[in-house]
Amino acid sequence: MALNVPGLAVMAVFYLVILGTGIWASMRSKKEEKKCTGDGMEITLLAGRKINLLVGIFTLTATWVGGGFILGIAEATYNPTMGAVWALMPVPYVLTFFLGGFFFAKPMRENKYVTMMDPFQQKYGNFLSSALIFPALVADVLWVARTLVSLGGTMAVILDLSYIYSIIISSVVAIIYTLLGGLYSVAYTDVIQLILIFVSLWVCVPFLLTNPHSVDIALTAYNETFQAPWVGTVELEEAGKWFDDFMLLALGGLAYQAFYQRILSASSYTQAQVTCFASSAFCLVLGIPSVLIGAVAASTDWNSTAYGLPTPYERDQAGSILPIALQFLTPPYVSVIGIGAVAAAVMSSMDSALLSSASLFSSNIYKNIIRKQASDREMQWVIRISVVVVGLAGTALTFLDSSVLVFWLVGVDMSYTIMFPQLVCILFFKVSNGYGATVGYMMGIIMRVLSGEPLIGLPPAIRFPGCRLDDEGKLTQFFPFRTAIMLISLASILLFSWLTSIIFNKGLLSERWDVFKIKRKQKPTGRSAGEKSNCDHNESAASKQLLDTTSC
Repeated sequence: MALNVPGLAVMAVFYLVILGTGIWASMRSKKEEKKCTGDGMEITLLAGRKINLLVGIFTLTATWVGGGFILGIAEATYNPTMGAVWALMPVPYVLTFFLGGFFFAKPMRENKYVTMMDPFQQKYGNFLSSALIFPALVADVLWVARTLVSLGGTMAVILDLSYIYSIIISSVVAIIYTLLGGLYSVAYTDVIQLILIFVSLWVCVPFLLTNPHSVDIALTAYNETFQAPWVGTVELEEAGKWFDDFMLLALGGLAYQAFYQRILSASSYTQAQVTCFASSAFCLVLGIPSVLIGAVAASTDWNSTAYGLPTPYERDQAGSILPIALQFLTPPYVSVIGIGAVAAAVMSSMDSALLSSASLFSSNIYKNIIRKQASDREMQWVIRISVVVVGLAGTALTFLDSSVLVFWLVGVDMSYTIMFPQLVCILFFKVSNGYGATVGYMMGIIMRVLSGEPLIGLPPAIRFPGCRLDDEGKLTQFFPFRTAIMLISLASILLFSWLTSIIFNKGLLSERWDVFKIKRKQKPTGRSAGEKSNCDHNESAASKQLLDTTSC
């Protein structure tokens, strides 16, 4: 197969449009910095806390509807050992956004936090919060990796462009426009990208459904033809694993900095809620085309196509089923349109992960620990360097594994089992303290490692009820063990926090042994009035009177 020059030209135009939008947004960001007398870092990371409602909805949706989302759903639907019932992403995300809007957004906004790690740093101190930041940073690096893997595989199939070149080009473009304008560039490019995702995917669907090589997907939904029915089944012995995956996706997303970056950039709590609720609907709609594409692939007689036999699943190419279906089941010009959707999805998620990790490092580690006196200009350079480092790390990981689902699940896994219980306790339980957080953190890590992970070849040392070989011959936990670990971690934090508070408050142990100074800790508050951005016009009148900030 020769290099697809017309397709390559279309992709070049797309990248130029995205880059141009990012440059325009960066110019707007600089204008805002001149107009506002507030914290320049806050303008870069949170767009001055006055992001437009529509732009906020687009950027939050685009952050979740990434390359892993589009390719992962198609992969699960096509995979004969899974099926559509295991393509869970869209439905759990509805729960993610509703829980985030109703419960998590309010305490974050009321305290004027810049990152989700601010409450940890203010209550637990720098040492413990630095340890807690680590899994969040790793999750972001894995996020970058999984988005690039999805695009690299797609370009290699449709454009016949080298996997390495595809990844490097996409990574460089995303890093450049994220460097230029921070959240402004990310948010406004997300608008373009989400529109392209929606239009491109739905343009491809009719061509796939009517191609001559596939049987009607309504007939193959529950009847075995070329492979097992694409709807799939959840047997009773698999119900625990299905529930575990569902909760992993639903609650794991609440422990991502990228989510709170969008919530905190809204001009008011009400706007943050509307942003969450609207984004949940968009995620559902955008998940449908990938399910249909996976269904068509599962209903195809591959022997009658130019792809031939063995099937993609037998060639271990299930992770690339979406670009394979576009390449061999649609006209060339349609497949190019499809790759535009994947490219847009990848860019929209990758830039979010880059800025998310840069926010955590620059604000919580560099500014609050390494150089508290750092100027705005210095912090801008720290953010840029952080973006480059995370981008390079994520890009390097793409050469280790080609499965989108591997990076997807491992990254969200860390957020769910380790970070989610910590976040719940710090926001909603006053009794939580550094001792409980430390025990819960260690408990979560140790139990998760000992439980094993077949995706990365880690055998389980702890075998929960129902642990057995799966259809692919891998020893798998079918018990909802990740949810169990999350609950054990949550209970450990609360129990040991309560015990240590009694020990020190009752004088059962000398105060000189109180490393975390829990007797002196007060309820964590947000950033001081001096650090608060003066661009926030939409906060309540009571807050304005208390903080008396100057207007832009």
